[in-house]
Amino acid sequence: QVQLVESGGGLVQPGGSLRLSCAASGSIFRLNTMGWYRQAPGKQRELVAVITSGGSSNYADSVKGRFTLSRDNAKNTVYLQMNSLKPEDTAVYYCNIRWFGVGNDYWGQGTQVTVSS
Repeated sequence: QVQLVESGGGLVQPGGSLRLSCAASGSIFRLNTMGWYRQAPGKQRELVAVITSGGSSNYADSVKGRFTLSRDNAKNTVYLQMNSLKPEDTAVYYCNIRWFGVGNDYWGQGTQVTVSS
């Protein structure tokens, strides 16, 4: 079984910063992709940023230049540094880890990020 523990959400003013962390534990294949998705009220879940165990990353256009995703493979942990936050970044942020094969796709419980003055 795989578990994802998320931390770092909260309330921040526009223009502020937050850092999300997600630690994975359990039976994890070393070649994997970890990252973050988000879901705002009334909207579908969307990709924020993902990074492979080899270090290749992909970002949503809406967060490029503002968010930075990094990972520590030894700890199976990813970090999402979010700067210049906007009200439209408000959402529940979900951590994800996946690798090849059916069923190897796991989600965290989600952490709320609210950007408001």
